[in-house]
Amino acid sequence: MELDDMKLAWQTMHRQLEQQQALNLRLLTESRLDKVRHGLQSLFWGQAVQILAGAMLAFIAVSFWIPRVAVPHFLMWGLAVHAFGILMIVTAARNMYLIKRIDFAAPVLDIQQRIASLRDWRVRVEAPLYAVTWSFAWIPMVLMAIASAGVDPTVVAPNLTGYLLLSGVASVGLVALAAWLIRRTRYRRFLDNSLAGGSVQKAESMLEQIARFQQE
Repeated sequence: MELDDMKLAWQTMHRQLEQQQALNLRLLTESRLDKVRHGLQSLFWGQAVQILAGAMLAFIAVSFWIPRVAVPHFLMWGLAVHAFGILMIVTAARNMYLIKRIDFAAPVLDIQQRIASLRDWRVRVEAPLYAVTWSFAWIPMVLMAIASAGVDPTVVAPNLTGYLLLSGVASVGLVALAAWLIRRTRYRRFLDNSLAGGSVQKAESMLEQIARFQQE
């Protein structure tokens, strides 16, 4: 075989290898991105369910406090639950917005940055916000349920509200202490992953696989 023929054969084989690598990368990218999209779509619809739940809670609260607007503590309980229902709607809508703004046709780095924004919101804002609000939100719900049964808890048990509020404060303190202790140990990443959610973790893992394959 002549030297020129050998060079031509080598160049042809090299082009075929490059084409095969490009095809493998495209197939891997499409496969992984489909899994990322599917996982985040599940999270998206979960947030839609939360919006419905928040709307129902707000409706129940309105149905409670409007007929009792003349009674200050009834009004306060109803408004508190109403506000919590709105909070559920707002936070879920924010999650849905962050998911929808992810362009799966964009470069992997851009997708990773959008996923990082979603993680940051869920870990640093949403989780602490719910840790505090839920520690107290159940209190007016319990009081509303008692009042809806025709019993005013401030009359039959004057100290009940105070005890419930103290339990709420204790709950916030315990959650804060637990989070502080965990973050000072090697389990901090585990905590952050738990707060971010399984869909976000899987998306990050898939995107890391694509990024590694592209670098090889």
